[in-house]
Amino acid sequence: MDWSNCPLIDVNPDVQRGRAVLKGTRMPADDIVANWEAGVDEADIAANFGLPAALVKAILSYAAEHQDAPHPVR
Repeated sequence: MDWSNCPLIDVNPDVQRGRAVLKGTRMPADDIVANWEAGVDEADIAANFGLPAALVKAILSYAAEHQDAPHPVR
């Protein structure tokens, strides 16, 4: 997943080894998506990770809209 254009995400090589995380946290965005794909609903994801439900919904919406985006080449 290419998170580079998502305003809710930061990528910093010093945080979670450069994984895309929610701004101001160490929570990897891909973990939210993986939980959703595993069948965990938005409310449970928010509760399990201590995140606002609106933020979880926004991340999942971004992921759904950009799921076919190419991965950045490094």
